[in-house]
Amino acid sequence: MKFKVIVHEAEEGGYWAEVPSVPGCVTQAETYEELLVNIKEAIEGCLSIDMSDFEIKDKDKLLEIVI
Repeated sequence: MKFKVIVHEAEEGGYWAEVPSVPGCVTQAETYEELLVNIKEAIEGCLSIDMSDFEIKDKDKLLEIVI
């Protein structure tokens, strides 16, 4: 998947970033390189789902797709 990320320079130094297509997905870092690592982790965290919250019955199928 591809995500558009808006990177902002923080007033106090460093950077912060947000992902408009994933509400609430934001992160910050002191360096741009660190920000790139953090934003990937933030997206993964925002999109992760605890499957124990769902009941999957015998006739149900669980699919995993890549877009």
